[in-house]
Amino acid sequence: MPKPSLCGWKSPLQTIGEEQTQNPYTELLVLKAHHDIVRFLVQLDDYRFASAGDDGIVVVWNAQTGEKLLELNGHTQKITAIITFPSLESCEEKNQLILTASADRTVIVWDSDTGRQVQRISCFQSTVKCLTVLQRLDVWLSGGNDLCVWNRKLDLLCKTSHLSDTGISALVEIPKNCVVAAVGKELIIFRLVAPTEGSLEWDILEIKHLLDHQDNILSLINVNDLSFVTGSHIGELIIWDALDWTMQAYERNFWDPSPQLDTQQEIKLCQKSNDISIHHFTCDEENVFAAVGRGLYVYNLHMKRVIACQKTAHDSSVLHIAKLPNRQLISCSEDGSVRIWELREKQQLAAEPVPTGFFNMWGFGRVNKQASQPVKKQQENATSCSLELIGDLIGHSSSVEMFLYFEDHGLVTCSADHLIILWKNGERESGLRSLRLFQKLEENGDLYLAV
Repeated sequence: MPKPSLCGWKSPLQTIGEEQTQNPYTELLVLKAHHDIVRFLVQLDDYRFASAGDDGIVVVWNAQTGEKLLELNGHTQKITAIITFPSLESCEEKNQLILTASADRTVIVWDSDTGRQVQRISCFQSTVKCLTVLQRLDVWLSGGNDLCVWNRKLDLLCKTSHLSDTGISALVEIPKNCVVAAVGKELIIFRLVAPTEGSLEWDILEIKHLLDHQDNILSLINVNDLSFVTGSHIGELIIWDALDWTMQAYERNFWDPSPQLDTQQEIKLCQKSNDISIHHFTCDEENVFAAVGRGLYVYNLHMKRVIACQKTAHDSSVLHIAKLPNRQLISCSEDGSVRIWELREKQQLAAEPVPTGFFNMWGFGRVNKQASQPVKKQQENATSCSLELIGDLIGHSSSVEMFLYFEDHGLVTCSADHLIILWKNGERESGLRSLRLFQKLEENGDLYLAV
């Protein structure tokens, strides 16, 4: 019998039957307003969200009813970033702002309650790819080929010199009035200097360049107050200390060859970079969840190892993931599906060790064979976990770009099919409809007649 083709081999995709007893999302509302790919969703408050994408339009929606509340028109090209800028707690007026950046090289500030265009900034020399709010300092930052700092009144406080033609792809706040920016394969630490009695001017200083990634950085998030994590196009995952910017852990081995796959050379020939690209992270107090190619990996911060993985969670690259309550994880993919997973504990058998090749973060160098024996035994006998598929939401006909989770109103997904889908908890919605019916009967006096 001929051996199966190496390049044609892939891990089987986990499936689930029609009886999805643990999947609460049994009703859906299809929301239509966009005319091109919808790439962004941002939550405004407990019942509203905004969507944006390649048509340059921002739409504000009611998450409970699916009603279109506002349509914001102002950009002439696709939107590249969107964030909210909440009002100060001390401020009496609680009008939340929406900031949008576009390929038309503008940033527009909108009033989320009225849809009014508060101000338009058009002095950029390049497309702004990311926006970040530093709530504590009441400023916001725009990242393109340079990094600019703005106040609430839209005054430019300070800016860096030209950083790179590649531009800043991601930006997060870290302690000590610092931010970390991903620029190609490089991380740059900047420090903001606020006005003092001696100096009335703001300033932004380049503090350090971190050059440990070998390829472009695709994802960057804060893990907690003390660390942040980055992921690259070729599957490098690095956890950093947020205070001294040193590397806490590093791994880039995401390839787990099957026993029938012979030579290392063949594996390298078939390994595609998009199979190991780290597109997105999410985290909780215990774990970092990574979307790696078509798979999902759960890395435990305390044990410093992977405790669960689904190497083929989807048929195509996973674009966005989020941790939900009750040890659940949601992922969406280029294959058009949205899947719900549950992290379950299981006793790891000696014959089924935790993959040591993934995130092998026990040390920074190679561990000698003798020293690694207790570690291996500990891994084999440790309580590990599995990611079990409990829901498969099929509604979109093209790539699902991202989603939002509302505890009371369900799940919102956006897609390259130009649609937004509001997934509802069927049991909850049925209960709400019954309640509204009883209330209406009571108001009309029909309830007492029926009794």
